[in-house]
Amino acid sequence: MKFKLPLYFIVGAAIVSAGLCVASLPSSAHHGTAEHDNSKTISLQGRVTTLQYLNPHALILFTVKDDKGQTTEWTAELQSPNLLSRRGWSRSTLKPGDQIIVTGHPVKNGAKAMSGQKVVFTDGRETPNMGLPPDSSK
Repeated sequence: MKFKLPLYFIVGAAIVSAGLCVASLPSSAHHGTAEHDNSKTISLQGRVTTLQYLNPHALILFTVKDDKGQTTEWTAELQSPNLLSRRGWSRSTLKPGDQIIVTGHPVKNGAKAMSGQKVVFTDGRETPNMGLPPDSSK
């Protein structure tokens, strides 16, 4: 005896499958680097306003003073708190008032934001490594 699936079951399974495929698109798009100009690297010296140690990415909010004394608020997007914690970071790695130099890739739209690739204190102390290892499964 041959078993035959009802048409409504096949159509329902196809709709669910299509929905799962569409739902997974935003999560794969989230980790793209399209918003950052990876052909440019900038280094900015500033004073930490706050370290937001939250998912999906930690953020450093910091104030940069230009040569005329004008201040500008910048944001550096870091890796996830989970990855940073495994690299030696904690919520107290950076404190408000800390003087730092942040190096990274600026966003393409001209906003005062960047992907933070390296953070060094102005006295030369380095923060723990915060990047992905060559084998990013670790």
